[in-house]
Amino acid sequence: MIRVKSFFYTLFTLALLSGWNSNAQESDAPQKVDIKSGYLEKRPDFPDAVIYTKDQSGQVFIVHEGVEMWCDQAFVYIKDNFVKAYGKVKIKQGDTIVMTSKYAEYNGNTKFAFATGDVLLKEPKTTLRTDTLYFDRIKQQAYYRSGGTVIDSASTLTSRIGRYFAETKKYQFLSQVKIVNPEYTVNSQQLDFYSENGGAYLYGPSTIVSETSIVYCERGYYDTRRNTGYFVKNSRIDYETRTLYGDSIFFDRNKSFASATNNIRVLDTINNTVIRGHYAEVFRAKDSLFITKRAVAITLRENDSVYVHADTLRVTGPENKRIIRGFYRARIFKSDMSGKCDSIYINESTGLTKMLRDPVLWTGQNQMTGDTIHILTNTRTEKLDTLKVFENAFLVQKDSSGYNQVSGRRLIGLFTNNELDTVNINQNAEVVFYSRNEEDELMGINNTISSSIQIDMVAQEINGIRFVNRGDGKFYPVNEYPENKKLLPGFIWRGDERLITVDDLFKGKPFPILPKIKGIALPEDQDQFFEDIPEDELEIPEYSKLLPKDLQNNPDDPKPLTKDKTKAESEKEKFLPKSKDTKKAKKDKKDDTDNNN
Repeated sequence: MIRVKSFFYTLFTLALLSGWNSNAQESDAPQKVDIKSGYLEKRPDFPDAVIYTKDQSGQVFIVHEGVEMWCDQAFVYIKDNFVKAYGKVKIKQGDTIVMTSKYAEYNGNTKFAFATGDVLLKEPKTTLRTDTLYFDRIKQQAYYRSGGTVIDSASTLTSRIGRYFAETKKYQFLSQVKIVNPEYTVNSQQLDFYSENGGAYLYGPSTIVSETSIVYCERGYYDTRRNTGYFVKNSRIDYETRTLYGDSIFFDRNKSFASATNNIRVLDTINNTVIRGHYAEVFRAKDSLFITKRAVAITLRENDSVYVHADTLRVTGPENKRIIRGFYRARIFKSDMSGKCDSIYINESTGLTKMLRDPVLWTGQNQMTGDTIHILTNTRTEKLDTLKVFENAFLVQKDSSGYNQVSGRRLIGLFTNNELDTVNINQNAEVVFYSRNEEDELMGINNTISSSIQIDMVAQEINGIRFVNRGDGKFYPVNEYPENKKLLPGFIWRGDERLITVDDLFKGKPFPILPKIKGIALPEDQDQFFEDIPEDELEIPEYSKLLPKDLQNNPDDPKPLTKDKTKAESEKEKFLPKSKDTKKAKKDKKDDTDNNN
């Protein structure tokens, strides 16, 4: 170490520095950096620098317009108002931002800092770790492009390119963006993170992967501290056996809850079911789904599909024991069968469908009514098996001259190849039947009472009737049949209500008024961190380690998505998991956590 030549030289230098600082304050020129402490020396091999080294009292301490700097050694270039700091460098701005590194440069004229070597930028809620960092005090922004990690109280965020906006406490991450949390991992094309509240805005293809779900969206917001999110634009949630789609989705990880609004689809891959509507709630831990606003459940079959509609549908139970309940103005449709009731219950594991309160069922030319109707489906063949009507059972077929009718306390029907071929009416059975010959000529009307009646059907039309313990009955010529006996007690014809097409599920029901989805706007267009200045015009101090290319924006780096400069959000597939296997998701999440630790 070469000491200063004399005490007078030291006084002269300090006075010179003091004079320059005084002159700067009295003019519009930038203030000079102010060295508050350090062992001063002048070395002939650095003729333009004044060198300060830490001494017994502590590190070198430098101040400039609200910024404080500490280091083990500083090279101060007074003419350029420029400082090069070495060894345990610490730069502090106010009470909020502290940056440490092995090496740093500070330009007092441009208020621009550059740090490298184990760089840490700390503010109240987060710590940024990177190898090289640029900090512009005028813009109040920091920038890295060689990879960085931000550690938050709840998560760790990594990206290749990042930018910190000190005034808004916002980080903007680009390229290979990832959030690792003990419970989930986020991957995104672009992510804006606000350190004050832990809010993360996702732009472009983005996923949130956990053991129990995978969220995908191309525009979304996630609160990393409260574990809630709001997703729009091609948003969906993949659960173990369900996938939820919607124009907007709200997600609460702590409650295992999600709600979706407008144009909703819920796919059940295990039970081959699709549920649609315009508002839905999913409680994953309870295996419960609630959907309303034009709700319809579609069970896909090889040759036919079953549609169930109600004002509200609720699906509960694990994958092999799904139960669908429809409340109020329920309707069911299949190509060869349809029905209406107030409420409906479907147990997919047993194949039982219950139609409750004022039910009516049509199959072929038959209309059946009663207090309650049960339909049993063979779960192996997925074909109709048995029909049961409890209390006040009534079967009606329309004839060109009147109505064929069978009534009784209970009705049991049997199906073959989804066609009703045998019907048994038990207890207090009575029939009114318009008998015709092979030429379809009306021969007369049969009105008989019996304890039980069995009806054989061909092509779902009455072909023959057998009576068990026959009571009163008579075959009347057409012109002798009493008018008051043409309709049995309890008769009702609801043929005009019959569902002919799938669209009839919603016949008479107005389309619901859908709320307007509150979108997530792209960020305002920000100027690039580095000014677009030709290399030969850049003001770089002679002794800086920076090269002109270091202060240029790389044209190959991805640009942020903004309101004014949108970018095609392509390559979705590379952001989508190849499998929804939750064991794999669990392993991936564990690997991410281990790597982070």
